[in-house]
Amino acid sequence: MVLVALAAVAAAVAALLLLQPKPAPEVSGVSLAGAPLQTQDLRGRPYVVNFWATSCVTCVREMPDLIALHRAHAEQGVRTIAVAMAYDRPDHLAAFVADRGLPFDVIHDLDGRWAKAFGNITATPTTFLVSADGQLLKRYVGIPDFAEMDRIIRRELRPAPQRP
Repeated sequence: MVLVALAAVAAAVAALLLLQPKPAPEVSGVSLAGAPLQTQDLRGRPYVVNFWATSCVTCVREMPDLIALHRAHAEQGVRTIAVAMAYDRPDHLAAFVADRGLPFDVIHDLDGRWAKAFGNITATPTTFLVSADGQLLKRYVGIPDFAEMDRIIRRELRPAPQRP
């Protein structure tokens, strides 16, 4: 009986720890457009980090939804960062970005720094939603729930209630 109670308490503590937001990693790079980008500079607005590859069929399939999510919130200052995996060929990446007119920052993670910082990402697509105060809110492996992401971003953009 005591072991069952201890196991239940341990499970509850583990669940609470897993549900606690963690800080998003601080990582920097240069976009394909040549603009420097640092995650710590993005605080104040939520942002999206999407790990993908041009050779990933699921990544290509999700891209129109990622573009739509970006366009829905870009005017409010929400940033989208598409991080192309190190194994992506630079010529394929440049052609994909140009052909589809991707409207957000694209980084080619040639040294794997971004993938390592976000937890050694190997599966694509993997998408993170980061809060305005720099906390990891959600991690999606595979095609994300874009409707849920939209709701979370809208919630994050609402002003905090004023305390009397």
